Amino acid sequence: MDGATTVTADALSRLTTLLERDLTATNQTIVARMDSPVALIPQLAAHLVASGGKRLRPLLTLASAKLCGYAGERHIKLAACVEFIHTATLLHDDVVDESQLRRGAASANAVFGNKPSVLVGDFLFARAFQLMVEDGSLDVLRILCGASATIAEGEVLQLTTQNDLTTSEDRYFQVIRGKTAALFAAACEIGGIIAERSAAECAALAQFGMDLGMAFQLVDDALDYAADQDELGKAVGDDFREGKLTYPVLLAIADATPEEHEFWARTIEHNEQTDEDLAQALKLISRHNTIARTIARAEKFVASATTALATFPDSDMRTTLTDVARFTTARRF
Repeated sequence: MDGATTVTADALSRLTTLLERDLTATNQTIVARMDSPVALIPQLAAHLVASGGKRLRPLLTLASAKLCGYAGERHIKLAACVEFIHTATLLHDDVVDESQLRRGAASANAVFGNKPSVLVGDFLFARAFQLMVEDGSLDVLRILCGASATIAEGEVLQLTTQNDLTTSEDRYFQVIRGKTAALFAAACEIGGIIAERSAAECAALAQFGMDLGMAFQLVDDALDYAADQDELGKAVGDDFREGKLTYPVLLAIADATPEEHEFWARTIEHNEQTDEDLAQALKLISRHNTIARTIARAEKFVASATTALATFPDSDMRTTLTDVARFTTARRF
């Protein structure tokens, strides 16, 4: 890891340190609300907790509340709510994608099967809505319910673009805005809502989260073709094997020679792949420099995200959130 990457990676540690008490309380709430007399639910939930994760989305809720000077306790349950929504979508995604790895360990569906994974995902969505109702804010309920619906729409839209070489860049951004960035935006915005900040400040938080989420997903798409599998925590090339039209591939297709286009049509559109095809895909992605171009596009979103934060006065929290945004394009996992 180079110096710049180390500095930005430290931002995530600094954010966790700044929010240590709140994050501990959030984790306690998560564990408590995962409990159930139906034994399989806490067993599967414990598997997810043990697999780790950066807790980035709930951290954004906690950080946004603190950035806005909030001094109460509502952000704890809402951060847990955000994590439940995220975890529920992961459970469902792994079943849809038939993923065998999650954060470097066997995915829940690989260990427990598809049916329990889907049903426990439903349970976590229900827990999330219980926490929203307990909070009692219609604005919070509107934002998080809206994000939940948008996530589902994004996932369905991704299914319709899968294996479709005519997918446009605009449609791709629509997919990742829905499946990833919407929850980032909601996680940030509700911190401003409970702090009773102005509409402009809440909109700035939502914009920060949206841009950060867009950058985060772009980098995820790049890492699927460029990362070390042990660092990434999932199988490299999964997107290719599943026929997903991600940004590095869209760029390679746009620049493809007729022969290269035939390769993409066979492997992505018709899903006819051999053991050697991933290596060829990596060669074409390298030839057209699409990883660097994807990261460059992500950096534009990061720049927009940091501009949105400039709405708020200078503080340790604003500086740390800015560095966390910059870490997005330097990460390797």
